[in-house]
Amino acid sequence: MKMTKDKFHPELKSIPFAANVYTYLLSRKSGFRLLNRVLKLAEGKITKGLINEKLSIKSNHGGPDIRVRIYRPENNTDKLPVMLYLHGGGYAIGNPEQVADVLKEFIAKRPCVIVAPGYRNSQTKPYPAAFNDCYDTLLWIRDNADIINIDTNKLMVAGRSAGGGLTAAVTLKARDTKDVNIAFQMPIYPMIDDRHQNESSQFESPVWGKAANHLGWELYLKDLHQQNKAIPNYAAPARNTDYADFPPTFTFVGGIDPFRDETIAYVEALERANIHVKFKLFEGCYHAFETVAPKKQVAKDAMNFMYEGYTEFYDKYIR
Repeated sequence: MKMTKDKFHPELKSIPFAANVYTYLLSRKSGFRLLNRVLKLAEGKITKGLINEKLSIKSNHGGPDIRVRIYRPENNTDKLPVMLYLHGGGYAIGNPEQVADVLKEFIAKRPCVIVAPGYRNSQTKPYPAAFNDCYDTLLWIRDNADIINIDTNKLMVAGRSAGGGLTAAVTLKARDTKDVNIAFQMPIYPMIDDRHQNESSQFESPVWGKAANHLGWELYLKDLHQQNKAIPNYAAPARNTDYADFPPTFTFVGGIDPFRDETIAYVEALERANIHVKFKLFEGCYHAFETVAPKKQVAKDAMNFMYEGYTEFYDKYIR
């Protein structure tokens, strides 16, 4: 379903060059490979104004060591709350450093330590590699609270897009196992439904449209499909049907984002289970609009909504 300009938010009718580049590259495997090579150049980048740490932690599933970035405020020796932040990239590309500016802003709004794993992407190893790396990082946080000087009773999980999908998956497993108590989660426009059955999954809109979505899920679930295995809830959290005992949840999505309907369905399922949810639909906005068109007022509004939601939930569920 091609998105015509009359469906776009007035500020987004002129599509930025970057959005067109992403739309082209993310619709083909060669584009995924190219973007991964480009984004890898950011690995190890230092973010000024924060204490930056680089660690390698052991996998609990026989995988290679997990590269982890830890960010903390300068001149603060208090035992702080901790956020597990999971970067996006369609499960196929990306690294923690690409979102360091966002992590810095979270820390500026409310003090915390952010632990961000460079999980294996689907071009390296399909599901469950990324999910296992993220969950192993969560358990490492729990078991090393004194070493990184954090309070594990005040733990948050957040991410956008595929990072939002991993947030929902990690939160789901933590709810199931009771390994960790999560104070609240922020799965922003999460990639959680592989079935391509709702209306918005057919949207061919900028940045991440129908073609990219099919390709992203194809790469992520490759091994399961080849082995004719059922898709588990931890791979595609929209398949979960039990939302009892979830933590409070904050999210938003664009009105012409392919993830619109799955995000709304997720929110409604949580609300039916009496979970506190804060949600906003940004009409006429495509996937990652706040990233590729950051100077537009609607993009600033979305980022402000995210930071305000974070501070509101932090004050309510952390303090």
